[in-house]
Amino acid sequence: MTENNKIPRHAERDYSSEMAAERRAFITGKTSAGLNHVGSFSFDPAVLPGNIENFSGVAQIPLGFAGPLRINGEHAQGDFYIPMATTEGTLLASYNRGMRIASAAGGITTTVIDDCMQRAPLFVFENARAARDFGRWVHEHFFAIKAKAEETTKSGHLRDIQQFAQGKMRWLRFNYTTGDAAGQNMVSKATRHACQWILEQKPPGLEHFTLAANFDTDKKHSVVNALHSRGKRVVAELTLPAEMVEKVLHTSSKAMHYQRQLSNMGAMLAGSVNNGSHFANGITAMFIACGQDVANVAESSAGMVYTELKDNGDYYVSVTIPALIVATYGGGTGLPTQRECLEVLGCYGTGKVNRLAEIMAAVVLCGELSLGAAIVADEWVSSHDKYGRNRP
Repeated sequence: MTENNKIPRHAERDYSSEMAAERRAFITGKTSAGLNHVGSFSFDPAVLPGNIENFSGVAQIPLGFAGPLRINGEHAQGDFYIPMATTEGTLLASYNRGMRIASAAGGITTTVIDDCMQRAPLFVFENARAARDFGRWVHEHFFAIKAKAEETTKSGHLRDIQQFAQGKMRWLRFNYTTGDAAGQNMVSKATRHACQWILEQKPPGLEHFTLAANFDTDKKHSVVNALHSRGKRVVAELTLPAEMVEKVLHTSSKAMHYQRQLSNMGAMLAGSVNNGSHFANGITAMFIACGQDVANVAESSAGMVYTELKDNGDYYVSVTIPALIVATYGGGTGLPTQRECLEVLGCYGTGKVNRLAEIMAAVVLCGELSLGAAIVADEWVSSHDKYGRNRP
């Protein structure tokens, strides 16, 4: 590759408006594409080291607010206005309707029931017996391994190590609490440090070691995450009075519950990891607005819906998200617009991550209610025709 084909870089002033403009001019010269809107931003590029390389501008995504949404959580309590960034028409209107009925019914109860972030190194031995004996050694030396791992971090704490065997291979699933950070980089560094100490002990029969071999399932769903959690495992639940379902959602509790059974069967037949309608819509819109790692939607959007039709006709619904990976500190949370959105929720900074997890789970529940009702009441297509049409 010749020098005149390389994207411009500068050792000292790479994160500057001048270098961003130089890179845009370079891309325009190579492609003839105008980048006027990409080049319109309001913050100092000096805040970006650690968040992006080759900074050239911004991708502006429309942002709106839905709510108020009443939440009766252990960490999130009160009425919230929800920032959501999306290009999909009808999305905010639908979530707003779900929030309206949920709030009128007294609010959504939210509970964080587990919290852990993983790295899962793999140790390969000469045979299965050596791998088994290594597993016993790890169990006996857990506290020494824990002490080594925690030498690299102030806020990460090794909770336990799960073990999974296959042939002569043994995966160790290191489970950490990570404070207000999502923690993937934190646990990678801590686990590597601990494993270097393990390797120094020269486990008998060890043939190979790797820090990751896909068992921690970063940026993808897995059954192990659904069963054992990754990030926050959070539940949101609500009981809607029957008359409110008819008045606001234009259907009945009985019809909603029947549709849920059909949707469960459809998800099972399709082999889906989620029996809900669209967890990813609400999670993605909030992730973009609030500076989360959007690729974690792959894990965070895999969840479960459960409903009951009460004897009096009321409708109980809950969503469980077993791998919601969120942060209120570090990563993209401190960038200017993302920080503003977190501040709207009272979720910026330390001590706020469970509050954010509860809010996101409540938002997901609202989306499930509204879209599910739209399908049952045959308002799904007409609402998109009314609010979701933007065709150049």
